[in-house]
Amino acid sequence: MTDLPPCRSLGSHCLALSVVLHVADLEDDTPAERDALATWLTGHTERLTFGRPFLEGGALLVDAVIQVPCKYLADGDGPGRTDEPSGRCAAHGFTGPLPDVPPLNSNGTFRHPGRDRFMVVHGGKRRVVELAPNPLPLRSLRVIATDNPCLGAPCRTADNMQGAACCRDLTIDVVLEGGQPGLLELLRSRRSPYLCKVTPDGNGVAECEVISACGYLESDGVTCGLHDRARPDGRPAKPFVCSQWPELGPGHMGHPGCRLV
Repeated sequence: MTDLPPCRSLGSHCLALSVVLHVADLEDDTPAERDALATWLTGHTERLTFGRPFLEGGALLVDAVIQVPCKYLADGDGPGRTDEPSGRCAAHGFTGPLPDVPPLNSNGTFRHPGRDRFMVVHGGKRRVVELAPNPLPLRSLRVIATDNPCLGAPCRTADNMQGAACCRDLTIDVVLEGGQPGLLELLRSRRSPYLCKVTPDGNGVAECEVISACGYLESDGVTCGLHDRARPDGRPAKPFVCSQWPELGPGHMGHPGCRLV
């Protein structure tokens, strides 16, 4: 699609988009599954910030800000830069100052004082809970049990960043109905590959791919802080979507360099 966004001036939409994201369905997903899906989605905070999950129209939704600028935004020093207080729209010719874009309150710090305390969505609300490590089975081989096949893997995301590719990009569902005018065109005008492949489903939602690393990654950039931990009710702390291999479409080979393909 080449349709330009219907902008009338420079504004916050040049730098970021405020949207509502679909998280889960009340009818199709159990409360435990909704907690897991919300924990997974709101964990990807590199370029996404989130409000509190809420229920509406039979679905679990969450307000979010997509911190990906418009591909048409430029400044006096040339296209592609957004670190100046003024800008120019290469599509419409607008020029002028750019506003500050205050993000929503994000998840904040995922690991809290005390090595087993994490911020997750639990019981439908974001809260700090104790996530105790699962005990190793008796007579287990500890060295083998803790191996991570993704350590040192050469997998890459579309921005050519290496390592933990499946933990650094995701697919989001943006609610179009009731959103700002021209939201679909504004989504399609974001800077690729940080937001791309915008596909409306015909039911008021647009699917998009976003590069936004998960905040539960440890300092090595690969290890998951939720791995092999349990919620207070005994369920796995790591969302089930992180342990399921995605259904790859025809011709889709997954991330380049993945050791599990």
